[in-house]
Amino acid sequence: MKSGPDIGKPGKVKILLKMIKISNLPPKGTADWFPAEYKIREYIFTTWRTICKRYGYEEYLTPIMELADLYRAKSGEDVGGKELMSFFDRGGRELSIRPEMTPSVTRMVSRIYNQVPKPLRLFSIANFVRNEKPQRGRNREFWQLNFDIFGASNINADLEILQVALDIMIYFITNFKISSDLRAAADKSFKLYINDRKLLDYVLQNILKLNPEIITPVVRLLDKYSKLPLEKFKEELNKLDINTKQYELLTRFLNSQNVSELAINLPELAETEGYIRVSKLILRLEELGYSNYIEFKPTIIRGFDYYDGMIFEVYDTNEENNRAMFGGGRYNGLASLFGNNEFPAVGCAPGDETTKLFLESWQLLDFLKTSQLNYYCPLLNSSPLILDLVRRLRAEGFSIELGLEEQNLTKALNYANNKSIHYLIILGEEEEGKGIYKIKNMQTRKEEVYEFSTLKKILPNQ
Repeated sequence: MKSGPDIGKPGKVKILLKMIKISNLPPKGTADWFPAEYKIREYIFTTWRTICKRYGYEEYLTPIMELADLYRAKSGEDVGGKELMSFFDRGGRELSIRPEMTPSVTRMVSRIYNQVPKPLRLFSIANFVRNEKPQRGRNREFWQLNFDIFGASNINADLEILQVALDIMIYFITNFKISSDLRAAADKSFKLYINDRKLLDYVLQNILKLNPEIITPVVRLLDKYSKLPLEKFKEELNKLDINTKQYELLTRFLNSQNVSELAINLPELAETEGYIRVSKLILRLEELGYSNYIEFKPTIIRGFDYYDGMIFEVYDTNEENNRAMFGGGRYNGLASLFGNNEFPAVGCAPGDETTKLFLESWQLLDFLKTSQLNYYCPLLNSSPLILDLVRRLRAEGFSIELGLEEQNLTKALNYANNKSIHYLIILGEEEEGKGIYKIKNMQTRKEEVYEFSTLKKILPNQ
């Protein structure tokens, strides 16, 4: 008995294909980037790449799929669990589409770590997939910048990662001319909140004296602290057998507004490794001129299990988009997954969607509409001189769209207006007879005349 349609013959295949109607929409949680959208992403990616290269980072890429256990081991219960998009290959191996880059790049570095000079500064711009509920600023498929330092355990590596993150954000708000009012607002547009997992570990292990079995669940709950109503937070802590005294001590930690206040609320922390490190990082960043952007925040936890030192998150401060944009931190122990000795690592991973929302919320994308001059040269007649002119102008570095069918000047003007073309190149029979061509500014409607024989440079190209 046949279990499906008989499609063995070509005729039946054609009939079956006619019956199938496939949606022209992308899968849920993914997006098509039409040219206007791609222009925004290109700007974001170019900025990321520019800043990373200024600091001497080298670009790399890993496969889009890895063994699923790579992410289950240390990526946390969400990213390494219910959000993992996994499947089995023909050899029966369970693979996963990468949901993040940190385990992948650590795997890659573990192969060469003992043979290369340290530190290694690496960055990548790649796409990822997580099987989560799509929402504003969070898609199933997304792109991230990942920049990491391997082989440096001192505070200078932590400081550099923080600087790169800050410089990326500052570049977005200072690399083009905006009004003084908008600049003043943009200077307060984001905050980098810093904490340290060793500081948190000391609180949980030495001050609260928690049972080791519940530390991981408590950390995961603390990571949701800012999103949960207080009563719900208390309820979840009660389920973990956190008593009244432990809760009171924990809230002293969570409600400390700065490192000085933390030392007053919990004096025993002042001599700990985590407290000393986070205090030094804040001081050095202030000395480097970043004081407007940085702040200690004990509720920054980072939900990934591999973090074991400095951690941070960058927040958009706009009231209409007040949210965490991206973060990072130190993860020295992750390399042990691959049978290697642990090696020091610290990194960060900004995402494309939250970056775009930030730029939109602060009106920092308007300049893209006029950032690159473009030209349109219609075929006003069949003269080969038009093709020759366009070829020669392109060789001078100009971006020129050439008409593919003959059209009159009226249609050419309408086309240029509909596509927001900046300049129209006019070479009709009249111009050809005079040995000239014209450049029409589509905004001002002003025309400039140029001699065809000399091919003077027409306008600035950027």
